[in-house]
Amino acid sequence: MKDRNNIPKATIERLPLYYRCLDKMETFDDVEVVSSKELGGKLGIPSTQVRKDLSYYGEFGRRGVGYDVISLKRSIGKILGVNKIWPAVLIGAGNLGRALVNYEGFAKMGLEIVSVLDADLGKIENKIGMITVKSMKELNDVVKRSNIKIGIITVPVNAAQEVANQLVEVGVKSIWNFAPIRIFVPEQVSVRNEDLAVGIVSLIYHLSWENRAQS
Repeated sequence: MKDRNNIPKATIERLPLYYRCLDKMETFDDVEVVSSKELGGKLGIPSTQVRKDLSYYGEFGRRGVGYDVISLKRSIGKILGVNKIWPAVLIGAGNLGRALVNYEGFAKMGLEIVSVLDADLGKIENKIGMITVKSMKELNDVVKRSNIKIGIITVPVNAAQEVANQLVEVGVKSIWNFAPIRIFVPEQVSVRNEDLAVGIVSLIYHLSWENRAQS
């Protein structure tokens, strides 16, 4: 495997796509071996790119034969770290927070939301599925007790940076931010800013230009 710092970000972001595709093939398709062309075809990725992406992490297939679906899925899962369960704490028990807690697909990707916290007294002690919402005052205890390294932020804009600061302070190493604002963390902490509004505007932008072209 090559030095992680030399692996392109785009390659890293394609790995979950390969993993999910292989998982579907293993679960729903009676396929034991897949070629780079077939795998790439399902994802709209050139076969040369598939081979190049995988080559950063070693040799997985056989020339002229392809990749063993189960073996490749297992290898990519290990690279991604989804071969084990990573407990996460979610901050913000609003509608988006509830939707994320109830999403069953996270389990297949190695993520389990084990605790939900909120500063709103009206939400504390409410139930989201099997999880009871707790006070933000319990953040340190929750993180230490469950050895949590991942924090998910679904709070309003004006509270997002402060929540991020608190997560960093108690030792959380990775933050998934759904608040529509870019948060800032120390260099040793990973952050993914998931701005849903930007995604929607991007779609509308393309629709708008398509309509102009047709008028």
